[in-house]
Amino acid sequence: MSKTSPQLTWCVVRFGEDMNWWVKEISDPVRWDLDALSIIDPRQMAYILDLLDGLRDYGLIPEIVENAFIPFQIQAINPDKTARLVRVNETFFDTSEELFALPDVVNEEKGAYAEFLDHITMLRMKYLNDKLDFARKLTVTEVEEQIRDAQTQAFMEGRATHLFQEIIDVLEFVPDGYELSIDDEDEKIKAKSEEDFSDVGDIPDYEDEKLDEDETMRWDEDDERIEDEFADMSDPKISETPAKSKSGRSRKKR
Repeated sequence: MSKTSPQLTWCVVRFGEDMNWWVKEISDPVRWDLDALSIIDPRQMAYILDLLDGLRDYGLIPEIVENAFIPFQIQAINPDKTARLVRVNETFFDTSEELFALPDVVNEEKGAYAEFLDHITMLRMKYLNDKLDFARKLTVTEVEEQIRDAQTQAFMEGRATHLFQEIIDVLEFVPDGYELSIDDEDEKIKAKSEEDFSDVGDIPDYEDEKLDEDETMRWDEDDERIEDEFADMSDPKISETPAKSKSGRSRKKR
């Protein structure tokens, strides 16, 4: 199991033009394919957890969520604005720490992340059947087919699906022709999140920026500086311009 692999202890991540984080280097390159390997940042993970909280009444199993992601924290921001992350022994539901979440995609079809996607798809189906008045009950297959159609279109256009986007596609899925009332709990969460982050500025352009070696190179002297630097670079919202590489995981056909 990759979750318990002693080789997976650190990774280096870069901030992409799509405003998402992507893994550039990893301590266990034998089992982890770096091609379009995405990682979820702390703000994105907080948003996911908020949406998942609304599914507890429909049978959410926290252990499935915890097993699907490997927690990391920032150790240092590098001069090239990549970040070195180290693996930590934390749980996402019971910590106040700012954690990156690396989806466990070593086994794409039958691994912990695949189980997580299946789990939340089923819960979203239950939620929609409870909240919306369908002529007949929505099925998991119908949910998967509609989501897969959108992802297939992106793939055909040469665009990647960051795994944060893949998860949100499920947790915010509504069938064509329907809409949820703002009174529904998860819609309140979504609206509040968009409001909270509406004043987040644009990601600064670091390509031509020169670093001040006297101050900003001293990463280990001030942990708060690391957090501030990350906050300036990160954006919790889903980008409208996905990365130009292949998808992190193809959803399985049933």
